Formats: sequence, structure tokens, C-alpha cells
Amino acid sequence: MFFFGEASLAHESACTLRDMGDLASATKEFQRSVRTRKTATFTRTHAVTLGYLGAVQARSGSIEEACGTWSEALDVMDGIHSGRARQAVRDMRSGLSVYRAKGIHSVTELDGRAARYLAAVDR
Repeated sequence: MFFFGEASLAHESACTLRDMGDLASATKEFQRSVRTRKTATFTRTHAVTLGYLGAVQARSGSIEEACGTWSEALDVMDGIHSGRARQAVRDMRSGLSVYRAKGIHSVTELDGRAARYLAAVDR
């Protein structure tokens, strides 16, 4: 149980709040998880949490903020080849699909990075 601390509780709470449709509270809990997670020890979980946070931000209409969060997630995912990380990036690309045709630079750049990540880990 050493690994289930404040960050884990915040992550699980955020997932529940997100699934209930309370995106504002989910955002706060995901942010708390990101702030309190020992990233050197739990790098993959930290990256996935950032992916989830970005998805909630995008669903809330804050696409620029989501792109920043997702970019940070991709930075953290460097070298991580887990199924959860891959799924977070697939979900990221799905969330970006609504914005691809709008010519938003941050969306285009992030989508390209996400595609490259998936190409590298899906070999």
C-alpha cells in the first residue's frame, strides 16, 4: 500500500468525478494528483494522469490548455511503452480530431508528436 497516497486518491477521485460529468472538480483532482505524485518513482502513472487531465480540459473547451498538458504528458512518456500510456495517446488524438481542420498550430504540432509516439511504440 506504500504507493497509494494522496496522488493516487486524487487520481481515482478525478476519474470518478470525470465519469460522473463533473469536469471542473475532476480537473482540480487531476491537478492535485499531478502536483503530489512522485514522478521519478511513478513516471508512467504521472504521464497517464496528465493525459487524463488534458482530456478533461479539452472536453471543457480549453483546447490550448489541454494541448499544453498533453505536450507535458508526451514529454514524460518518452521511453514509456505501456498499454495505458498508448491508450492515453490514442485518446489524445481522438480528442484532437475535432480541432484538426481548424488550423490551430498547437493542435497540429501536438497531433504530429502523438502520431510519432504511437508509431515508435506500436512497432
